[in-house]
Amino acid sequence: MPGAERLVGLMSGTSLDGVDAVLVEFRGDAQECIGTHYLPYPDDLKAALLALHARGNDEIDRAAGLANRLADLYADAVAGLLAATGTMPAAVRAVACHGQTVRHVPERGYTVQLNSPARLVEATGIAVVADFRSRDIAAGGQGAPLVPAFHAARFGCADRHRVVLNIGGIANLTDLAPGQPVRGFDTGPGNLLMDAWIRHRRGEAFDRDGKWAAEGCVRDDLLARLLAHPYFAGSPPKSCGREQFHLAWLDGLLAGDEQPADVQATLAALTVASIADAIHRWCGPPDELLVCGGGAHNATIMAGLAARLPGTAVDKTDAAGVPADWVEAIAFAWLGKRTLDGLPGNLPEVTGARGSRVLGVVYPA
Repeated sequence: MPGAERLVGLMSGTSLDGVDAVLVEFRGDAQECIGTHYLPYPDDLKAALLALHARGNDEIDRAAGLANRLADLYADAVAGLLAATGTMPAAVRAVACHGQTVRHVPERGYTVQLNSPARLVEATGIAVVADFRSRDIAAGGQGAPLVPAFHAARFGCADRHRVVLNIGGIANLTDLAPGQPVRGFDTGPGNLLMDAWIRHRRGEAFDRDGKWAAEGCVRDDLLARLLAHPYFAGSPPKSCGREQFHLAWLDGLLAGDEQPADVQATLAALTVASIADAIHRWCGPPDELLVCGGGAHNATIMAGLAARLPGTAVDKTDAAGVPADWVEAIAFAWLGKRTLDGLPGNLPEVTGARGSRVLGVVYPA
C-alpha cells in the first residue's frame, strides 16, 4: 500500500506470562493490526525473571544472561509473527520492543527493562526501538504509564467520557474526558497478586476467568489492611510495580485463619476497589470504561467493576475496535513510530516529566 509502513510491537508485561507480538500498518494517523503472535515464557525463564526482582547474588551476570535469552525469545516471536502474516523482514520499518521490567524505581531516577536490542537486530535484520522509559524518568517523570498517549489517539471521543483501563500485572488507566487534559496513572495491582497467590497455593499460573475468586468470600478485614497501603492514597502522577506489591507483603497482612479461596476473592476485590476508587477520586463518573489486558477476561473483576461503577458502560476495548489482548503491544508499535518520526511519546501531564520528550533509542539494522 503506497504511503503505508509496518512496525512490529513487542510487549512483555509485569505478569511475566510471555511475549505479545503484533504487526501494525500505519497510514497517516490511522493504524491497523495486520497480525498477532504470542510466545509464552518457559517456566524456568519466568522463575529466573521473578527471582531477579529481589536482591540477590551475581545480579549483573544473571541480568545480562536473561537479557540475551529474552532477545532470542523476542526474535522467535518476530519470526513467528512474520511467518504467520507472510511478511518479509525488509517490509518492516522497525521492531518496537518494550523489554521486561525487573526494577522500576522512578523516585531514585531509574527503571530497568531487560533486553538486548543489538542482539535482536542481529537476529531479525530489522531496526529496533527500545528503552522507552528512561528519557521520561531523566526528565523528572515516572516513566510510566506510557500507553495513555496511544489511548488518547485511538480511543479519544469528542462526545463521550471514556476511561481506558489496562489490567495486566499492574493496572493503569487513562482518563479521556472531552475538552480536558489526558490523565493517566497506575491504580495498583491488577493480576499480579492474584497470580502470585494461586501459583503459591495451587501451582496454577493464573485464575482463569476468576473462577477460584468466585468460589471464595471477600474478607473485609483483610481488604481494609490491603487498601491501607500508602500507594492508594497518593496523588497522580504515580506508578508502581512488584517493588510495592508482592507475595511477602501479602503474607505479612494475613491473619492466618483465612481460607485460600477467600484470600483470592479478597485480592480480586482489592483490584476492583482500587480501580473504582481511583476513577471516582480522579476521573469522575465516565460514560464508558474500556478494559484491556489479561484482566479483561476475568469475569469476577469485570462484574465487580460494573457493580462499583453504576451508570458506566463496562466493556472490553474490542467494542471500540481493538482486541483487549493486543492493545499494549499495538501501543508500543505506535510509540516506536513516534520515536522514528522524531515525535514525543510521553504525556507530561501523565508522567510528571518536565515536558514532552522523544522516547526510546534506535538500533539501526
